[in-house]
Amino acid sequence: MGIITDIFLPLALAFIMFSLGLGLTGTDFTRVIKQPKDFFVGLSCQIILLPVIALILAKLLPITPELAVGLMIIAAAPGGVTSNILTSFARGDVALSISLTAIISLLSVITVPFIVITSLGLFGLENISKDISLLSIAISMFLIVVVPTLLGMIFRKFLTDITIKLESICKKISLILFIIVLLGAIFAEKDNIISYFADAGLITLVLNVIMMTLAYFVAQLLGTSIKQKKCISIECGLQNGTLAIFVGTTLFGGGVYIIPAATYSLIMFFTSLIFVFLVRKI
Repeated sequence: MGIITDIFLPLALAFIMFSLGLGLTGTDFTRVIKQPKDFFVGLSCQIILLPVIALILAKLLPITPELAVGLMIIAAAPGGVTSNILTSFARGDVALSISLTAIISLLSVITVPFIVITSLGLFGLENISKDISLLSIAISMFLIVVVPTLLGMIFRKFLTDITIKLESICKKISLILFIIVLLGAIFAEKDNIISYFADAGLITLVLNVIMMTLAYFVAQLLGTSIKQKKCISIECGLQNGTLAIFVGTTLFGGGVYIIPAATYSLIMFFTSLIFVFLVRKI
């Protein structure tokens, strides 16, 4: 598994972020200025409300501190690239989805290390946090998340015709890579997987369903239209599981810390497809 975790996983994540960058233009960032309310509702739900809900569930339900930290890692992860596709299927605001995915992915260089370090203290794992550098996590994530995304954007800027041909292929490859990473994480813990799913399956399902529902009604309360509500709900339900597995593997060597990311990643596609089916005709 050393080759997979040390070489394949970082390369897979880098390629996924590169493919995200291929689909981005300057408009995806300037849209925030034109559509500030919708963007900041989505941003707040994703980087504030989601980790808070995860923290409350981890405190209320009987799980180990290691699983609790793993839950916080998947809650801290940005939205996955498939959120854009499912938003399109749901007839939601795809442009807003792309903007949220892109900007929250870039912000994750700051938000993920902060939430991970804070979580270790909250769940009584201070001894582990002493061996982890906030700066080193940020640098690793910058190299593996921000740099490939920017390279994808540069590639699109200067080789637009080639990018248009490659973009759909790269997205399909990204999905395959994500599945391989997910299956690899599950296979690595195959002897304990049933007990891990028994421990983490319920809480990740509850987190996913609560967050998608809550995000939808928060967006409704704050006056966004139906397309934006669909987008924000899907964006808050679909997390970047590859990034969460990368963080858990890099910092803790995988094991129990990546189980919530694995269970959440399996669950989120089923719940999201159900959500898309329910709201598609609204």
